[in-house]
Amino acid sequence: MPDPAQVLPAREQMAFTLGFHIILVPFGVAFTFLMLIANYRGLRRGDATALLLAERWSKVAAVLFAVGAVSGTVLSFELGLLWPGLMGRYGAAYGLPFGVEGIFFFLEAIFVAIYIYGWKRLSPWAHFWSGVPVTVAGLGGTLSVVAANAWMNQPAGITLDHSGQVVDVDPWRVFFNGAFWYEAIHMFLAAYVVAGFVVAGVYATGMRKGRRDAYHRLGFLIAFWTAAVAMPIQIYVGDVAARAVFDREPAKFAAIEALPHTSTNVPETLGGVLIDGQVKAGLKIPDGASLLAGFSPGTKIDGLDAIPVDVRPADRLVNTVHLSFDAMVGIGFALLALALWFALHWWFRRDLPRTKWFLRACAVAGALSVVCLECGWVVTEVGRQPWTVHGLLLTRDAVTTSGNVWWFFTGALIIYLAVGAAAVFVLKGMRRRWSTPVPYGPRS
Repeated sequence: MPDPAQVLPAREQMAFTLGFHIILVPFGVAFTFLMLIANYRGLRRGDATALLLAERWSKVAAVLFAVGAVSGTVLSFELGLLWPGLMGRYGAAYGLPFGVEGIFFFLEAIFVAIYIYGWKRLSPWAHFWSGVPVTVAGLGGTLSVVAANAWMNQPAGITLDHSGQVVDVDPWRVFFNGAFWYEAIHMFLAAYVVAGFVVAGVYATGMRKGRRDAYHRLGFLIAFWTAAVAMPIQIYVGDVAARAVFDREPAKFAAIEALPHTSTNVPETLGGVLIDGQVKAGLKIPDGASLLAGFSPGTKIDGLDAIPVDVRPADRLVNTVHLSFDAMVGIGFALLALALWFALHWWFRRDLPRTKWFLRACAVAGALSVVCLECGWVVTEVGRQPWTVHGLLLTRDAVTTSGNVWWFFTGALIIYLAVGAAAVFVLKGMRRRWSTPVPYGPRS
């Protein structure tokens, strides 16, 4: 049965809008935490530089929160307009995490406003504590969305009648489904890795240009230390998550490994592409995949041939998942190496490396961490195809079958590009004001 014509533009639009929105998530979860670290240090030590960082970071967080509100609202409309089969059939379950996310969103908006307005209006510690709910609400909202995504990978908590309609919902099991914990913890740590490396990259770029003052040094250290601490934990959690996918989502794991046939002693294939049932041009590590999956060369891994032909992913989808996973892991270990470089230098000299190569690497690390985040979501989303709700609802049955979705995609593209350009314009204007004393610039 051929896919409806709307499947391709609907999937492309979801890929673009989700890929845009996911970049903003770390700044709602982790960047506000960096802001609180600077605020706490400023109050605890009487550090005016730390307080200035916190104040400026809070204004950046407010801008990014506004952009996230717009992009997230468009995404919520897309779910109903592009995927009526999903919302109409499973909205009673799938909509629950989004209802919880809405509560966290409003809490975050309220406390962002209080925290921004509270500078020099609230007592210092009351102002600091007003910022804590911002981070907590950002985390809660993110975990709610992850719960919805995890439910699509491992649906649970619903009872279906003979016609496949939902007749009963267990909210607890819907939210805390089988994939929730490893996806949630992995995303939580990813937020800290991305926010830490991106912010550190900004200050590393300034330091490369000769701005070695206390302001740039402190901004770099707060952000980089956060990312450096999160990175080894993230590598471990990623390994645990991959093993959980092996146990509970064998089809996705087969795509990750680009494994055409079920077998034991499966090599770990780095790179390469699947063409007509054979992997071409990959570097194979003997027994690697079996060892990583089950700690034994004899571990059996289901291949793509274990998936029924009518729901077996096409080679192009397998290659997308496989190469994205390889890129994610490769970048992750590169970021770990950078964190170790910093940690060892700090251990022996109690200072950050001053070489231009280290600062260049830090500047690049910010962009790479975003690429790593995007690759992780590609693995999660494309790895489930051709299912929207695994085992229950195919993507071709979930998509709308009316209208020209390409026009809708074009409209969304224009909105997102306009919002993104406006955000960049505002942030660059803020940076210029902060670097040049003007009547309406921030107070010292």
